[in-house]
Amino acid sequence: MLKNLFQEKTAQGKKTVGMFFEMGNANVAEAIAFTNLDYFIVDAEHGPFDVESTMNMFRAAELHDSTAFVRVKDSSRTSILKMLDIGAKGLIIPQVQSLEEIKRIVEYGKYYPLGQRGVAYARGAGWGYAEHARGKSINEYFDTCNKHVLLIPQCETVGCLNQIEEIANTDGIDGIFVGPYDLSVSMGIPTQFEKPEFKVALERIKKAVKDAGKFCIIYAANAEIARQRLNEGFDSTTVGEDIGCYIKSINALVDQVKK
Repeated sequence: MLKNLFQEKTAQGKKTVGMFFEMGNANVAEAIAFTNLDYFIVDAEHGPFDVESTMNMFRAAELHDSTAFVRVKDSSRTSILKMLDIGAKGLIIPQVQSLEEIKRIVEYGKYYPLGQRGVAYARGAGWGYAEHARGKSINEYFDTCNKHVLLIPQCETVGCLNQIEEIANTDGIDGIFVGPYDLSVSMGIPTQFEKPEFKVALERIKKAVKDAGKFCIIYAANAEIARQRLNEGFDSTTVGEDIGCYIKSINALVDQVKK
């Protein structure tokens, strides 16, 4: 069975909390798997990680049944295909601009009949020996991957916002991740999250995703904002980055010692 604990919790109506992974060490990924986070996202867009290093983070997460996603560097076929082949449970795809780009993402990231993902029994399939691949027909394998390996574009551009209803309703798109910082920049109101037009944009995204029967994740800089977003009806929030927590925890410890 191909397990995606984030997907299971979301289907049960449970709110989830994640974090971006920036520190880039498999021991850190394994340590995060021992926390109460519901998932973490290896950041291959802003972080230095590529396929081989990301693969080690996935291995560390899988040791303890943690859910590891990756934010790919772009929506190209290679960026999508290789991260899926090494075992990503889901892809966050940044800077999506249009419905046409969304259609290409589905083409690259979902197997037939939803898309045209290149066929290979790679690491994500246990090289053909994982339970969800071994002894199954190719169509059964395709169906399992299409259902449980998630494609989650980021709505963080005006282009995506303007077509969010069509994008959310696209077969093969499993959910939407809202990037409020880049979205506000694209709207010409950088970080002015209290502006009426920004609040309207968030409501539009959330409604479009809910109407499509899918989930909506949003980034939050801190716990207070994260709680607010969950109370507003978002299904999940990704709170900050692991490296920021590390720095803050050390500074808090030093402050306690020096009191």
